[in-house]
Amino acid sequence: MRQRIAVYGGTFDPVHNGHLKVAEAIVSAFGMDRMLFVPAYVPPHKRGQEITSPFHRMAMLALATAGRERMFVSAIELEAPARPYTIETLQTLRNEWPESQLFFLMGADSFKDMVIWREYERILSEYNVIVATRTGYLAGRQPAEHLDRDLQQRVVDLRRQQLPRPADLTSEHIYLTDYVNVDVSATDVRDAAERGAKIDHLVPPSAAEYIAKYGLYQKK
Repeated sequence: MRQRIAVYGGTFDPVHNGHLKVAEAIVSAFGMDRMLFVPAYVPPHKRGQEITSPFHRMAMLALATAGRERMFVSAIELEAPARPYTIETLQTLRNEWPESQLFFLMGADSFKDMVIWREYERILSEYNVIVATRTGYLAGRQPAEHLDRDLQQRVVDLRRQQLPRPADLTSEHIYLTDYVNVDVSATDVRDAAERGAKIDHLVPPSAAEYIAKYGLYQKK
């Protein structure tokens, strides 16, 4: 059986408990061999926004995943000579692990806006895509309504805590999941840190210590 590698891309500004709980749930449900966190240098759709140094964001990810056996952090987008788009990152990773099965993991908000991504049709048709939604997200509705009919037919709805069947994993699909219901966002963490409030319940202890030590998210 081919090795399964999940690719969790994002800004991670900062990584928080919601990210980690989603990663843990996906590793368990899909039998992932690796969960690869890929912090973006500056995501194309966030250019012009103020984002924390990618090296701080990667350091927090490295600390947060250090004790988690199947979780790793990749600097592939930070080391790229040009700032790659997701399709380019996935192609590079496929070349690096040609015998592995790649799964691109994203949140529901990113999935909803995916039609503005570069070559989004290729991502959704050539790779496995896992969409992590919250419990009850759009219950009874089709969250892939923004996609054309051909792509909608690739959807495997695993909401209501369903696990993928072995037959589902033999080819590329778009998986809708709702394994985690954590009400936390990176914006919540940044706002709390800026106010001087405690963030220990929002991020891993190592990330909270790092944020405090380097004074991240505080007004200059």
